[in-house]
Amino acid sequence: MKLAILGGGGFRVPHVYEALLRDRGTPRIDEVWLYDTDTARLKVMAAVLAALADGAGSAADAPEVRTATGLDRALDGADFVFSAIRVGGTAARVCDERVALGLDVLGQETTGPGGIAYGLRTVPVMTRIARRVRELAPDAHVINFTNPAGMITEAMQAVLGDRVLGVCDTPSGLGTRVAAALGLDPSRLRLDYVGLNHLGWTRRVLHEGADVLPAVLADDGLLGSLEEGVVFGRDWLRDLGMIPNEYLYYFYFNREAVRATLDAPQTRGEFLAAQQAAFYERVAPLADRASGGAALELWRETVAARSASYMAEMKGSVTGAETAGHSGVDPVDEGYAGVAVRVMAAIARDEPATMILNVRNGTTVAALPPDAVVEVPVRVDADGVHPLPLTQPGLHQTGLMQQVKAVERLTIRAALTGSRPDAAKAFALHPLVDSVSVGRRLLDGYVTRIPEVAAVFASK
Repeated sequence: MKLAILGGGGFRVPHVYEALLRDRGTPRIDEVWLYDTDTARLKVMAAVLAALADGAGSAADAPEVRTATGLDRALDGADFVFSAIRVGGTAARVCDERVALGLDVLGQETTGPGGIAYGLRTVPVMTRIARRVRELAPDAHVINFTNPAGMITEAMQAVLGDRVLGVCDTPSGLGTRVAAALGLDPSRLRLDYVGLNHLGWTRRVLHEGADVLPAVLADDGLLGSLEEGVVFGRDWLRDLGMIPNEYLYYFYFNREAVRATLDAPQTRGEFLAAQQAAFYERVAPLADRASGGAALELWRETVAARSASYMAEMKGSVTGAETAGHSGVDPVDEGYAGVAVRVMAAIARDEPATMILNVRNGTTVAALPPDAVVEVPVRVDADGVHPLPLTQPGLHQTGLMQQVKAVERLTIRAALTGSRPDAAKAFALHPLVDSVSVGRRLLDGYVTRIPEVAAVFASK
C-alpha cells in the first residue's frame, strides 16, 4: 500500500515512519512518498528515515521511501494520505503569535486569533489538495494532522466526505499518562471525552467498566504528576470534576496566559523557528545514507528538547525550558503516529480499534450541526469511522463549543470566498477576543504581516 505524507520534510515524519516499521501486519504500507516544497528538508528527512530502517534491522522489508516536490506525483494512486503541512512556515506562526500579543490578546498558533489566521491561509490550500486527492487517489483516506486540525478536517470533508478524519495526540496522551500513573494497561482504558479539537473534556476514565477518574482527582501526588495537573492546578480540576484538554488553559486562565506569553523572552514559535533553523543548518552536511545515523541522533536530540519544553510558559518556566509534568510517553506508539497507523490498520485490514478522532458529528453532539467536525471517541473498521454514543455535554461545554464552532465556520467561509466581513466576524466573535474593534485590528494586522493571509482577500 502507498502512503503519501504531505509536509514530508517536517519534524513529525520520523515518528510516522517508526510506527510503520513496527507495524508487521498484512497488508501494510510498503511505499512512502514524502511531499514537500523544500528539497533540502526532503533530503534530510530521507536520510533520517534510512537510518531508522537500518537501525531497526529491517531495511530489507522497510517501506520504500521516495521524495517529490510535485504534489500530484506523491498523491497518484495513494491508499492513504497523511497531512502535516504548515502554510507560511514558522515565520507565519511567529506572526500568528506576535500580531495578537501586540494587541494584548492571546498569541497561540491554534487557539484564539492565531488559529483563525492559520486557518484563513491554510483552508484554501488544503481544499485544493482535497480536490487533487479526489482526482488522483479517489479511494484514499486522508488522515489530517494539519492545524487547526478540526477546522481543516471540516473544510476537506466538504470535498471528500467521511474519508477525511483528523488526528490529535492530546486526548490519547492523557489516557496513556493516567494508565501509567495507576499502573494499568492503557489499551484497557476508555475515555469518556467530548469536544472540538483543542477544546475538549475527559469526563470519565473507564477501566473494565469502572470510572477511575475520581481516584485520580483525589490523589494529590498522582494528579500533580500529570501534565494537566501542572497546567491547571489540582484545585480547578477538582472543581470541574473532569480533566480538560490542556489547551483550555487559554480559556480558563486567559489573563495569566496572555501575561506569561508577553513576559516570556520569546514565543513558542520563535523558539521553534530558531531551533529548526539550527537543526537543518547542522544536519545538512549529514544528509546522505552514510551519515544518516548522525542525522538521526541530531533529530532525536532536537525533537526531545522540543517535546520537553511544550507549554513551558504555561507551567511557570521560560519558553524552551524542560518542564515539570512532561511525560516520557512513547511518541511513536502512543502519539499521533501510533494513532495514524492504527487507523490505517483498522481500515485496510479490518482490525477494529477505538480511539478519539476528529470526525463528522452526525447525531453525536445534539447541539452542533450534523456536518460539523467534533473530537469524540469512535470505532474504526473496514467500513469506516463510527462515532460512539455519549452523554451530552453540559451547558458551559456546549456554549463554548458552539461559539468556537461558529468562529471556525466563519473562518472557513472567509478563506474560501475572500469575505472580509466574515473574517472580521470570526475574530470579533471568538471568546478570547473581547472587542469588535480589536477583532478588526487583528484582521488588518494579519493581512499586513502574513502574505498568505493577504492573498485570501487580494482579488476580492
